[in-house]
Amino acid sequence: MTSSPDVPDEPPPALASMWRLCKLGYTHEPGLLVFAFVMSLLAAVPDALLALWLKLLADGLLDDDRRLVTVAVLGLAVSVTLTWLMRVATTRITRRFRDKVTIALESHVAQLQASVSTIEHHERRDFLDRISVLRNQVFVLDHMYMSLFSTSGWIVRLSLTVGLLMSIHPALVLLVAFAAPTVVTSSWRPGVERAVEERSASHQRLADHLFDTATTASAGKEVRVAGIGPELVGRRRAEWEKWYSAVSAARWTSAAWHSAAWAIFGAGFVGAVVFVSAGLDSSAGEVLLVLAAGARLSAYVAATMSEIGFLRGIWLDGSRRLAWLEDYAAAVAEKADQPAPDALTDGIRLQNLSFAYPGTDSLVLDDITLELPAGTVVAIVGENGAGKSTLVKLLCKMYEPTAGQVLIDDQPLAAIAADAWRKKVAGAFQDFYRFELAARTSVGVGDLLALDDDAAVRSAVARAGADDVVERLESGLDTQLGPTWPGGVDVSFGQWQKLALARGFMRIDPLLLVLDEPTAALDAETEHALFSRYADAARAGTSGGITILVSHRFSTVRMADLIVVLQGSKVTQVGSHDALMREGGAYAELYNIQADAYH
Repeated sequence: MTSSPDVPDEPPPALASMWRLCKLGYTHEPGLLVFAFVMSLLAAVPDALLALWLKLLADGLLDDDRRLVTVAVLGLAVSVTLTWLMRVATTRITRRFRDKVTIALESHVAQLQASVSTIEHHERRDFLDRISVLRNQVFVLDHMYMSLFSTSGWIVRLSLTVGLLMSIHPALVLLVAFAAPTVVTSSWRPGVERAVEERSASHQRLADHLFDTATTASAGKEVRVAGIGPELVGRRRAEWEKWYSAVSAARWTSAAWHSAAWAIFGAGFVGAVVFVSAGLDSSAGEVLLVLAAGARLSAYVAATMSEIGFLRGIWLDGSRRLAWLEDYAAAVAEKADQPAPDALTDGIRLQNLSFAYPGTDSLVLDDITLELPAGTVVAIVGENGAGKSTLVKLLCKMYEPTAGQVLIDDQPLAAIAADAWRKKVAGAFQDFYRFELAARTSVGVGDLLALDDDAAVRSAVARAGADDVVERLESGLDTQLGPTWPGGVDVSFGQWQKLALARGFMRIDPLLLVLDEPTAALDAETEHALFSRYADAARAGTSGGITILVSHRFSTVRMADLIVVLQGSKVTQVGSHDALMREGGAYAELYNIQADAYH
């Protein structure tokens, strides 16, 4: 499956992306950006004029012209002094600019990823590789501005140097033609290498994952008990070699072409020196200018090509990935702009709904039509892989359906803005995240509007049955969670799960409450009592909200008003517990198997 035609699969052109990144930097730090750029250009002038002062000095000494010698010496002194002063000033200004713009870029990337309404970009391999590279580059993407400024400065130096050479003889402009191959290879080389790196990014990601697995505390016990440390190290090395072998081959090939290009320029430079010294009636000063300017031309070409290489290889590619993420976020966001309803009258309807995960053609949900009445508690059951959690994600607008639609009181969910809908949704998931913050904040982020409301946080904790967790914490809700933080404490998986459940209960009377296996660490009796109490409260709500419960425990499932049975990507049964037991079939069979296990 591919993404929607509206969503860009490939990054935009490099120059357009770089221009967008420049505008982003100007938006955040206009004064510093302009000043740093102008200083980079001005600093190039005195440096490039050194060859001219050397020529005048030689001519003055040979002609015994004291005035010319004085001008040359003063010119050299001023050029050297200004070059040093402006380099120091430019370095400090650009460092200040980089410090400020780095924070802006990091925040921009984080905001872009958070603003994308779906999570497709986190699960498609091609998108994931691209974002993985961008995540590594964003911390140094501010260097692109410096590289662009430096490149402009080197171009100014090159232009002045070529002008000095042409003042001796117009034919010396041919040195630029001899330098052209180095320009081509410098621009081409990094792009080829980066393309190979991105194609092999999955091997690097796996190598990083294996390294983390072998060295982090979360996997430490199982790694040691199973004795798989050496195996992980070996596999990590093998994956790294798969990545590096491809990258190394590309680097060797591009280096060979780049060396050939420099050999061409070297031959042209030697020819220029011979031409001026033997073919022209040149003064010693003119020969010295050609030697000095030609040598500096070589250094300037090398520096210019090096900066262009950085621009082409890292910063332009990084800016393209950033521009792609901007376009991706914008394309997804602009599809939906309708408000969410304040209450449900009819409920939620799934109409011929089908879904396949990004990058696959296998349908996880296949042509599902289903009515979820307002104000009901709905349980979804089925074997592992039947599509229960996928259905929940679609209802939460984490994905867009491959076919069909979800209707909220006859309004397409696809037309409702994700932020607006999510403000009406609450939930707790089996793959909950451990927010290592103060316990109060870890719970309170479930509803940012009530984050600082102590009563609301304590109410959510009580409804989740997490009072016992908070009571065991040394500073109660003000306790820092996570042992790696100063004053932080470690809590068990079950305690983390209760806090995650409390976070899901922060929003009062949501239109959709999702409980996707959020109490797997609790015993069946505690889970049943907890959800029985909450189901009664949900039915008493005034918004017509729907509670979706996904659980393998049928003692909990049976309390639902409506039970949906998923098998092989399709809905095979719908009804109350009593109705489904009378009907027989998959639900009755699964219920009886589990009931027998408790006897």
